[in-house]
Parts: sequence; C-alpha cells; structure tokens
Amino acid sequence: MGESLAGTWRLHTDGAARGNPGPAGIGIVLVRPDGEVADELARFIGHATNNVAEYTALITGLERALQFGVFDLDVYSDSELLVRQLNGEYRVKNAGLKPLYERVRQLAGQFRRVRYFHVPREQNRRADELANEGIDRALGA
Repeated sequence: MGESLAGTWRLHTDGAARGNPGPAGIGIVLVRPDGEVADELARFIGHATNNVAEYTALITGLERALQFGVFDLDVYSDSELLVRQLNGEYRVKNAGLKPLYERVRQLAGQFRRVRYFHVPREQNRRADELANEGIDRALGA
C-alpha cells in the first residue's frame, strides 16, 4: 500500500443489517483512477442498525483509501441518508450516528478532496454483495 496514483479514486461502500437492528455487515470496493480494483472488503460487524453499518462501511473505506495514499476520492453509496448528511443537506439527529459522522469528517479532512454521491443500489452492486457476504460468512450461510 502507500502508492498513490494521480487522479480521482472511487470508493463504493455499503452496509447491511438483517432485522434492523440485527446481524450486520459492510462491503467496500476501492477503485484506482485507471478503473482497476485496488481493494475489496467484506466484514461482519456484529449486531447493528443499517445506518450504523453504512457509516461503519464508509469509515473503513476511508481508512483503507488513506493507507493507499489517496488524495482525491469520490464516494458512492446507495444510502441517501448518509450522503445527504455528509453533504450538509440533512442534520445528524440520531445520537448513535453523531460519533460516526464526526469520525467520517475527521478522516475526510486528511484527503485533499472527498465528494459524496448517492447512487441506486444497482450501481453499487459489488459493495452490496460484499456487505451481505460478510453477514453470510458469520452466520455460516
């Protein structure tokens, strides 16, 4: 890691919770400016809400991007709430999400530029698959 490429990297993140709250997982896909996938991750995060899983996925993805030496990052998520909160369109009212939101802001401050985009689930399919894979592996499915 630690080998930054010039250009804007893409980070696709997704969090999933079965039961909301329930068994939860995260998925991230980090894509180099040339379109090559640099990193993928599927992880079980225990019992959580869907929104906590979404934020946890983003935090993990930002940490991974920093390890790769990324300066410019476009983040894609199918969570409208997450994207609107990070773009300042919605306030973070849920007390459980406030520390996660603050962690994202702290990590984002270490990049030259981070932009957040809401995309339909179909455009975030691999991250969604990875989030569910994290849950499936933990549940023995």
